[in-house]
Amino acid sequence: MAEAAIRLEQAGYRRSALVEWLTTVDHKKIGILYYWTSIVYLLLAGFLALLMRIQLAQPDMHFLGPKTYNEVMTMHGTMMIFAVAMPLNAAFFNIAVPLMIGARDVAFPRLNAFSYWSFLFGSLLMWSSFLFGHAPDAGWFGYANLSSSRLYSAGPGLDFWDLGLQVLGISSIAGALNFFVTIVNMRAPGMSLMRMPVYVWMVLITAILILLAFPSLTVGLFMIMFDRYFNTNFFNPLHGGDPVIWQHLFWIFGHPEVYILVLPPMGIISEVLPTFSRKPLFGAPFVIFAGIAIAFLSFFVWAHHMFTVGLGPVPNALFAASTMLIGIPTGVKVFNWLATMWGGSLDFKTPMKFASAAVWMLMMGGVTGVMHATVPLDYQQQDSYFVVAHFHYVIFGVIVSGLLAGTYYWFPKMYGRLLDERLGTWHFWLTFIGTNLTFFPMHFVGLDGMPRRYFTYSAETGWGTWNLVITIGAFILGLAQVLLLINVVKTMRQPATASADPWDGRTLEWTIPSPPPAYNFAVIPTVRGRDAYWIEKYGDGHHVPAATDTTQRREVHEPRHDNPGHGPLPPGVHLPKPSWWPLIVSAGLTAMAAGMIMHGTETLGPLGFPIVGLGAFVVFFGLLGWHFEPAIEHEEAHVA
Repeated sequence: MAEAAIRLEQAGYRRSALVEWLTTVDHKKIGILYYWTSIVYLLLAGFLALLMRIQLAQPDMHFLGPKTYNEVMTMHGTMMIFAVAMPLNAAFFNIAVPLMIGARDVAFPRLNAFSYWSFLFGSLLMWSSFLFGHAPDAGWFGYANLSSSRLYSAGPGLDFWDLGLQVLGISSIAGALNFFVTIVNMRAPGMSLMRMPVYVWMVLITAILILLAFPSLTVGLFMIMFDRYFNTNFFNPLHGGDPVIWQHLFWIFGHPEVYILVLPPMGIISEVLPTFSRKPLFGAPFVIFAGIAIAFLSFFVWAHHMFTVGLGPVPNALFAASTMLIGIPTGVKVFNWLATMWGGSLDFKTPMKFASAAVWMLMMGGVTGVMHATVPLDYQQQDSYFVVAHFHYVIFGVIVSGLLAGTYYWFPKMYGRLLDERLGTWHFWLTFIGTNLTFFPMHFVGLDGMPRRYFTYSAETGWGTWNLVITIGAFILGLAQVLLLINVVKTMRQPATASADPWDGRTLEWTIPSPPPAYNFAVIPTVRGRDAYWIEKYGDGHHVPAATDTTQRREVHEPRHDNPGHGPLPPGVHLPKPSWWPLIVSAGLTAMAAGMIMHGTETLGPLGFPIVGLGAFVVFFGLLGWHFEPAIEHEEAHVA
């Protein structure tokens, strides 16, 4: 009986813990949900990449057929962009931004939860296409007419892609709006715009980019949907349409998307390098204005993806010039990072290793990007593996390396534990070696004429040796990420012993306990300058030699909390109420998308519109419940 009681008690605890995570509107928990969901997708999308590399390891392989290869290639690209890189960025938005600006939460906590659940359901909708044997197969950019005509994509695969991306787009726009308002309106007293941490600036710029760029993709996806479902002819040249319109709409979104992905990791680099160089970021205002310039110019370079479609010499020349111009603010960032490290007391902990590697990868990807800006070179390199090499040096080399730097940097703040430094070093070196061994040889096979998106090649091409090297590098890269999981499991089995400020940090998140209490700050801090916490510890924020014993100073200046995160809330502190409605509204929205997909099939077509109606009903009443639900829970009901 006693054992049964214990089991029931444990089951009740699990149920309550599950409900807590399903209904949470706490930005820190939502950040953790984003993070681990993205890591799972990273492993799945990485597995798809390994399948492609096995197929391409040797000439005339038959591991994957052409249809399966196209499906795997499409889902790898789509999920790495929209289900790994973007939500990993969103994870750190949630984990770090409110703490860095001295806020107790985001501006719209329930909208924040809605953004996560929409991301989860939209991505699961796309992954479910494999279960039905109809994964999308038109590439991650879904060029019309391959994507818009059922003549070329008869099954529902492209419907999963189109509708899933629309749900993910709603998630991204909701998140961007939330963080824009949060950063603009909820900064601590004294934190002017130019006193904001550089990472927060990059998040603000990214939010603006999302709000401006995603409508273009949304319009294009709706046009594809109408062509597929309602026999319109937006992209059908036989009836007055033009498939090039899709390329314009996609790349008007697509190139700002590159900076939507890369600017936040640039912000992470701008926080990690000063911390482990023990000096302020060199030329911080220039780094900020360089980020603004990149964002502005990103809307004027899209057609360099389209040099070979026949736009003419004048548009090609203009877009070539603008593409070269965007390299200037990128170079400004690199030189400022190098100047930050120059003369600093460098401490190459794992976050510093990944941040430094990301700087090097950016230079590699940037140089090849400028090569693509040269029209005659682009004519040769277009649709070759040279493009794949450039793209992956930026997307994986810079973005993933920057996000891994953020993982090791903020993990103590997330869980109160420091990741193992020895395993972290092995993780770094295997990732660095695997990245370069995988993507650098792609330049050679690309210049030798190997096209991308080909599922096989003959021995006469001479590409077999380099492709085998690329495949070996890919498996090393995959093994490296397993080390991260091992490190996390090992660390989480240990007690939470990390201090509030394990790195001798510069910004406000290091002033509060690790992990933070539910309310973040018992008293909202007052900011006296950039690198607010560093100023509180050391006065003027200037360089402090490594030999200086900072322990005592940190103890003197670290804020004291009468309530470290246990028991009732401090007086006057109110937190948002947990809510089911964001999950319900997201589920209804996804049901509408699923109904549209069913409508496009022969067997389930009659059920399609009824499912759409049911989903709309759930969304309507979910929003109604959301509206009438109290936003703030009673103070006495809260336990941190």
